[in-house]
Amino acid sequence: MIAGGNRSINYLRISVTDRCNFRCVYCIPSKPFQHIKHRQIARYEEILRVTRQAVALGITKVRITGGEPFVRKDIMSFLEDLCNLEGLKDISITTNGALLTPKKIEKLLELGITRLNFSLDTLNPDKFEKITCRQRFQKVWDAIMNAHTMGISPVKINSVILRGINDDEIVDIASLAMDYPFHIRFIEYMPMGNSAVEKSQQVLTSEIQEKIEAKLGQLIPVPREFNDGPAKKFKITNAKGVIGFITAISSHFCGDCNRLRLTSRGTLRPCLLNNYEKDILSPMRNGATDQDLKEIIETALAQKPLYHDLNNKDKSCIPISHMTSIGG
Repeated sequence: MIAGGNRSINYLRISVTDRCNFRCVYCIPSKPFQHIKHRQIARYEEILRVTRQAVALGITKVRITGGEPFVRKDIMSFLEDLCNLEGLKDISITTNGALLTPKKIEKLLELGITRLNFSLDTLNPDKFEKITCRQRFQKVWDAIMNAHTMGISPVKINSVILRGINDDEIVDIASLAMDYPFHIRFIEYMPMGNSAVEKSQQVLTSEIQEKIEAKLGQLIPVPREFNDGPAKKFKITNAKGVIGFITAISSHFCGDCNRLRLTSRGTLRPCLLNNYEKDILSPMRNGATDQDLKEIIETALAQKPLYHDLNNKDKSCIPISHMTSIGG
């Protein structure tokens, strides 16, 4: 599929739920909010049908997200069905890891899912509780290590650095790439919805890179590969892993964006940082044909913007949806 700016779109991110067992400060709104009602959540068979049409249009890579995908009932059966879709070449999952048991990891490997992204913003259990509002650091760390020892590769760890909260751990987190073959990715905080995090807490990539290089050595660029997302990747001499940066704020990567999102509400969102969404669930439930669904997908992609406006001082440019309702 081709979007504006001659961008080839081959990557679909699927949010299977807006529910999560964590309450991360940068993800969950500061004010009370209501979860989406169950009848408004796309059913597994509906997600599979949309995915099948997207694959027919050129999607080859899918990432499953939430909320937290493993809180949804029967997720493993859905993943098995997804893995059986003809034409889909790459399936990965983003998780906080707290529900990822060795048995689930073993099943993922049986299905051929070998890539997991873990969200982990600190190596300090007390700070972990402050960020996630949960005392589950050890569960997450055990899941990461189990995934590593059982054969998940690459294990990716996503960290959002916030000033005054975990910016003193940048080097410690980066050092995981020295000791393990992990992909450590630092993600610039993106203002979404009515988050409790202030923009002044944002730590940009240039500052993170400077701190890493001062302690661990020069960051050497790594060539991009076909299925790479927006992360700019680097190696450090003698490191076993890779360090990456997702620079949504300091350096737009919109021109290289290859993704489309399907939210848990059954809407297509061509840009995470833009409020435009196209409903595909309602037409599907009202009798839309497969060709109708393909046309809806193509219509959504035609609205994919060439850039985002997060640096605009006008607050109306900030996406109104909170991260957990979109899928990150």
